[in-house]
Amino acid sequence: MSDLEIKIEQTGGTVKLGDLPIIDADPLQMRQLFQNLIGNALKFQRKGGSPVVDIRACMLDDQENGSDGNAHRPVCQITFEDNGIGFDEKYADRIFGVFQRLHGRDEYEGTGIGLSICKKIAERHDGKIEAKSAPGREPRLS
Repeated sequence: MSDLEIKIEQTGGTVKLGDLPIIDADPLQMRQLFQNLIGNALKFQRKGGSPVVDIRACMLDDQENGSDGNAHRPVCQITFEDNGIGFDEKYADRIFGVFQRLHGRDEYEGTGIGLSICKKIAERHDGKIEAKSAPGREPRLS
Protein backbone atom coordinates (compact mmCIF):
# COMPACT_ATOMS: atom_id res chain seq x y z
CA MET A 1 0.00 0.00 0.00
CA SER A 2 2.82 2.40 0.81
CA ASP A 3 4.32 1.86 -2.68
CA LEU A 4 1.05 2.98 -4.25
CA GLU A 5 0.23 5.77 -1.78
CA ILE A 6 0.78 8.58 -4.31
CA LYS A 7 -1.26 6.83 -7.05
CA ILE A 8 -4.09 6.16 -4.58
CA GLU A 9 -4.09 9.82 -3.58
CA GLN A 10 -3.93 11.06 -7.21
CA THR A 11 -6.89 8.92 -8.27
CA GLY A 12 -8.93 9.49 -5.10
CA GLY A 13 -8.93 5.72 -4.77
CA THR A 14 -9.83 3.53 -1.85
CA VAL A 15 -8.35 0.13 -1.10
CA LYS A 16 -10.40 -2.05 1.25
CA LEU A 17 -8.27 -4.79 2.73
CA GLY A 18 -9.98 -7.73 4.42
CA ASP A 19 -8.30 -10.16 6.77
CA LEU A 20 -5.49 -11.90 4.93
CA PRO A 21 -3.99 -15.10 6.30
CA ILE A 22 -0.29 -15.72 6.68
CA ILE A 23 0.80 -18.00 3.84
CA ASP A 24 4.04 -19.71 2.86
CA ALA A 25 5.04 -17.52 -0.09
CA ASP A 26 7.87 -15.41 -1.40
CA PRO A 27 7.25 -11.95 0.11
CA LEU A 28 8.84 -10.03 -2.77
CA GLN A 29 6.77 -11.86 -5.36
CA MET A 30 3.57 -11.36 -3.36
CA ARG A 31 4.40 -7.66 -3.10
CA GLN A 32 4.80 -7.52 -6.90
CA LEU A 33 1.52 -9.40 -7.44
CA PHE A 34 -0.44 -7.10 -5.11
CA GLN A 35 1.21 -4.00 -6.56
CA ASN A 36 0.38 -4.99 -10.15
CA LEU A 37 -3.24 -5.88 -9.40
CA ILE A 38 -3.96 -2.83 -7.24
CA GLY A 39 -2.11 -0.61 -9.74
CA ASN A 40 -4.26 -1.92 -12.59
CA ALA A 41 -7.44 -1.31 -10.61
CA LEU A 42 -6.35 2.29 -10.03
CA LYS A 43 -5.30 2.76 -13.66
CA PHE A 44 -8.40 1.32 -15.36
CA GLN A 45 -10.93 3.46 -13.53
CA ARG A 46 -14.24 4.71 -14.84
CA LYS A 47 -14.36 8.30 -15.99
CA GLY A 48 -15.78 10.60 -13.36
CA GLY A 49 -15.50 8.04 -10.58
CA SER A 50 -13.00 7.15 -7.91
CA PRO A 51 -11.52 3.65 -7.97
CA VAL A 52 -12.41 1.25 -5.19
CA VAL A 53 -10.44 -1.97 -4.76
CA ASP A 54 -11.71 -4.68 -2.42
CA ILE A 55 -9.17 -7.37 -1.45
CA ARG A 56 -10.21 -10.40 0.57
CA ALA A 57 -9.12 -13.97 1.13
CA CYS A 58 -10.58 -17.29 2.17
CA MET A 59 -9.13 -20.71 2.78
CA LEU A 60 -10.40 -23.50 0.51
CA ASP A 61 -9.91 -27.25 0.45
CA ASP A 62 -7.78 -28.24 -2.57
CA GLN A 63 -9.88 -30.95 -4.22
CA GLU A 64 -7.27 -31.71 -6.91
CA ASN A 65 -4.65 -32.89 -4.42
CA GLY A 66 -7.20 -35.05 -2.62
CA SER A 67 -8.27 -37.05 -5.70
CA ASP A 68 -5.39 -39.54 -5.39
CA GLY A 69 -6.37 -40.57 -1.88
CA ASN A 70 -4.02 -38.16 -0.11
CA ALA A 71 -5.36 -35.69 2.38
CA HIS A 72 -6.65 -32.45 0.97
CA ARG A 73 -4.49 -29.44 1.60
CA PRO A 74 -5.86 -25.98 2.26
CA VAL A 75 -5.27 -23.29 -0.34
CA CYS A 76 -5.70 -19.55 -0.03
CA GLN A 77 -7.97 -17.82 -2.55
CA ILE A 78 -7.25 -14.11 -2.74
CA THR A 79 -9.85 -12.02 -4.59
CA PHE A 80 -9.30 -8.53 -5.98
CA GLU A 81 -12.51 -6.80 -6.99
CA ASP A 82 -12.78 -3.25 -8.31
CA ASN A 83 -15.24 -0.82 -9.84
CA GLY A 84 -13.17 -0.24 -12.98
CA ILE A 85 -14.05 -0.17 -16.66
CA GLY A 86 -14.32 -3.95 -17.05
CA PHE A 87 -13.53 -5.98 -20.17
CA ASP A 88 -15.16 -8.50 -22.45
CA GLU A 89 -14.57 -11.98 -20.98
CA LYS A 90 -13.74 -13.40 -24.41
CA TYR A 91 -10.35 -11.74 -23.86
CA ALA A 92 -9.86 -13.21 -20.35
CA ASP A 93 -7.06 -15.60 -21.40
CA ARG A 94 -5.38 -12.98 -23.56
CA ILE A 95 -4.88 -10.44 -20.76
CA PHE A 96 -2.36 -12.71 -19.01
CA GLY A 97 -0.09 -12.93 -22.09
CA VAL A 98 3.11 -10.93 -22.41
CA PHE A 99 2.58 -7.59 -24.18
CA GLN A 100 -1.13 -8.29 -24.63
CA ARG A 101 -3.19 -5.14 -24.27
CA LEU A 102 -6.92 -4.64 -24.66
CA HIS A 103 -6.50 -0.86 -25.00
CA GLY A 104 -4.12 1.26 -27.04
CA ARG A 105 -0.99 2.80 -25.53
CA ASP A 106 -2.52 6.25 -26.02
CA GLU A 107 -5.45 5.35 -23.73
CA TYR A 108 -3.57 3.80 -20.79
CA GLU A 109 0.10 3.78 -19.84
CA GLY A 110 1.95 0.55 -19.21
CA THR A 111 4.08 -2.13 -20.80
CA GLY A 112 1.55 -4.94 -21.12
CA ILE A 113 3.50 -7.35 -18.89
CA GLY A 114 1.95 -6.72 -15.44
CA LEU A 115 -0.69 -9.45 -15.56
CA SER A 116 1.68 -11.93 -17.19
CA ILE A 117 4.01 -11.39 -14.22
CA CYS A 118 1.05 -11.98 -11.88
CA LYS A 119 0.29 -15.25 -13.67
CA LYS A 120 3.91 -16.42 -13.32
CA ILE A 121 3.91 -15.55 -9.61
CA ALA A 122 0.66 -17.45 -9.04
CA GLU A 123 2.01 -20.49 -10.91
CA ARG A 124 5.31 -20.41 -8.98
CA HIS A 125 3.24 -20.73 -5.83
CA ASP A 126 1.26 -23.70 -7.23
CA GLY A 127 -1.69 -21.42 -7.82
CA LYS A 128 -3.66 -20.01 -10.69
CA ILE A 129 -5.11 -16.66 -11.62
CA GLU A 130 -8.30 -15.86 -13.49
CA ALA A 131 -10.28 -12.76 -14.36
CA LYS A 132 -14.03 -12.33 -14.61
CA SER A 133 -15.77 -9.23 -15.94
CA ALA A 134 -17.82 -7.60 -18.67
CA PRO A 135 -17.57 -4.15 -20.23
CA GLY A 136 -19.00 -1.69 -17.74
CA ARG A 137 -19.05 -4.27 -14.96
CA GLU A 138 -16.40 -4.45 -12.25
CA PRO A 139 -13.50 -6.82 -12.99
CA ARG A 140 -12.76 -9.54 -10.49
CA LEU A 141 -9.43 -11.35 -10.22
CA SER A 142 -8.81 -14.37 -8.05
